Amino acid sequence: MARRLHGHSPGYTLLELLFVAAITGTLAAIAVPFGLRALDDFQTHAAARYLAQRIGSARFDAIRRSTTHGLRFIPAATDYLVGAVADGNRNGLRTTELASGVDRALGEPERLDVHFAGVSFGIVTGVPDADGSPAATADGVRVGASRLLAVNADGTATSGTLYVRGRGRSQYAVRILGVTGRVRILRYDQVRGRWIDV
Repeated sequence: MARRLHGHSPGYTLLELLFVAAITGTLAAIAVPFGLRALDDFQTHAAARYLAQRIGSARFDAIRRSTTHGLRFIPAATDYLVGAVADGNRNGLRTTELASGVDRALGEPERLDVHFAGVSFGIVTGVPDADGSPAATADGVRVGASRLLAVNADGTATSGTLYVRGRGRSQYAVRILGVTGRVRILRYDQVRGRWIDV
């Protein structure tokens, strides 16, 4: 049978508690930045997949309804609103016809950060274009001057690239290959300094 010494409690000393608190604080200081980076990368990847899915839905609707569908990117401060649109007179999507109501919007346009906190269109400083050349601009929407991504009834689409970035250095690109209408998602690997397929 164990005997307790008279006057001593079986608790912890102040020094032991301070030591445990210091270790816990150090581990938290190391883990929190990694967790935030992982969350930022997850949100940015999810936004890229969301855009790819929206393009795929537009392609499906265009083929099924035998009319041009697509996405319109509307400048809004330092970012863009994204909205689905459809051809109303079977001559393709046109900015003037969207303004006059001949081509119609399919719902309200929205910002990416409504669904994915901290994610926006753009290119992180120092990241090259998806083709490897230095980025001439930080603009993340590269689908022509009209900012319309059209998908035709035969499955072809407007060629281009949509760049999405997170709060930190997470960078993804959604590439649309016009002839086939195929969509690819790329991630910029900061360590290797190159784009890789996701």
